[in-house]
Amino acid sequence: MVRDISMYKTNVWPDWCPGCGNYGILTSVMKALAELEIDPAKAVVVSGIGCSGKIAHFINVNGVHTLHGRAIPLATGIKLSNPELTVIVHGGDGDLLGIGSGHFVALGRRNIDMVVILHDNRVYGLTKGQASPTLPYGVRTKALNYPNIHYAVNPIALALASGYTFIARGYAFEGVHLKELIKRAIAHRGSAFIDVLQPCVTFNNVHTAEYYKSRIYDLQKAGWDPVVEKPEEAVEKLLGALKLSLEEDKIPIGIFYVNPHVPPFEERLSVVLREYPEVNPANSPIERDGAPLISSKVFEKLFSEYIVGSAHLDSSL
Repeated sequence: MVRDISMYKTNVWPDWCPGCGNYGILTSVMKALAELEIDPAKAVVVSGIGCSGKIAHFINVNGVHTLHGRAIPLATGIKLSNPELTVIVHGGDGDLLGIGSGHFVALGRRNIDMVVILHDNRVYGLTKGQASPTLPYGVRTKALNYPNIHYAVNPIALALASGYTFIARGYAFEGVHLKELIKRAIAHRGSAFIDVLQPCVTFNNVHTAEYYKSRIYDLQKAGWDPVVEKPEEAVEKLLGALKLSLEEDKIPIGIFYVNPHVPPFEERLSVVLREYPEVNPANSPIERDGAPLISSKVFEKLFSEYIVGSAHLDSSL
């Protein structure tokens, strides 16, 4: 039985600008969680800084609104500490592909079982419209004194090169389509990435709803099969997805690439930590009969070189 979407809503009023594409992303995420019947207590939303970062306040699951560009490493720690959780990262194009780009690449090569949703509006919306890493070269939006002098990062191409095993693109105002992409991403075992085209109605007067409406088309309706059926097909599928990601006149949305044959990081980690994931930090006891398993004296011995003023550590704690 599908859960009621209202159970995933908080009482915090979304304060994005009227008409912002973030509303479409928020609704699609909540509907996906409801249709997958995911227990709110077993889900975590981790977001960075920017307009997209506020989404952690609006979804009634465990949420962390963390530092600029650092949502992925924090989410990595959460997922590895408790593999039972559904972990979803939200970040803007500046957050994930600017200051956070190194972490973005690292997640792809690790293939940890979590989802990254990029709110891609091509500007820094919260700080008044500066050019973001995804704004094309030579484009001048309303807040820029001059056309953009940087070349753009291609999120799909970067995800392909980094090793993500589920890669898709959605559009914030195609809610049903985006919801289905999110459901597929959550169900996928490995690092999943969705680039969501998200118009900024306040600062990006170029990439508007009208701009996208006249250009987007559905990859799957056009006949593209993104799934790697056999490992030896991976390179061919990856190159096909890369070619599609470079289209400019028309903008494909849908699933670009799915490779279920790459073992997720958790599976590889269990080779060296044989009790993982059955035994993990989330289900390991920290005390016995009311006493901590690690005394302060043992802690001091193990970590003395990292403790400032360790000689004054109170051993009675």
